[in-house]
Amino acid sequence: MVRRTKDDAQATRSQLLDAAECVFAQKGVSRTSLNDIAAAAGTTRGAIYWHFKNKADVFNAMMDRVILPMEAAFLQMGLDADPDPVAGLRCATLTALRQIATDARIRRVFEVATHKVEYVDEQLAIKERHLRAYTNCVQATRRSLEDAAQRRGVPLPVPADVASNGLHALMSGLIQAWLMDPQAFDLVVTAEHAVTTYLVGLGLTVQAA
Repeated sequence: MVRRTKDDAQATRSQLLDAAECVFAQKGVSRTSLNDIAAAAGTTRGAIYWHFKNKADVFNAMMDRVILPMEAAFLQMGLDADPDPVAGLRCATLTALRQIATDARIRRVFEVATHKVEYVDEQLAIKERHLRAYTNCVQATRRSLEDAAQRRGVPLPVPADVASNGLHALMSGLIQAWLMDPQAFDLVVTAEHAVTTYLVGLGLTVQAA
């Protein structure tokens, strides 16, 4: 009986997050209430408060469900004994973008996070999550770039922090532009060329296997 209760609770939580994704995408985060989410999920307001403290908590749980596996790949960069850190960085980046391009749920969550959220009132907690994810990603990228430059015995033409922030800005810009019009260009193909060109500009090319 206890196991069934836990399973039921998990199912309700997933149901609420599914509903939140859709309502956030339709109305935007600031215009969505917890009542809206509960109604869309077919549950009571009490049910949503059982699982989440507030709307920011719902949003962050929605993001974690989709983004954490992607962030894990980036956080591991520069920590493994990768034979070619540049290849690992390029692979992690393109894998993440491929997921955005091909997985409807991931695309919807990124669209909400990119275009449907304002950092106001209780949603300031959302900004903290975005900032943490950004910082972690940039730090992991910096480690990979430094490792790659050291192994190749070449100096980076700019400080590693500058290079990693630039690469992050490149990818974020591509994602934002593509989300506005997915038919405008192929996200993965364009990113592959853009990332390769950026790395070559830093003096880093993917080593042949």
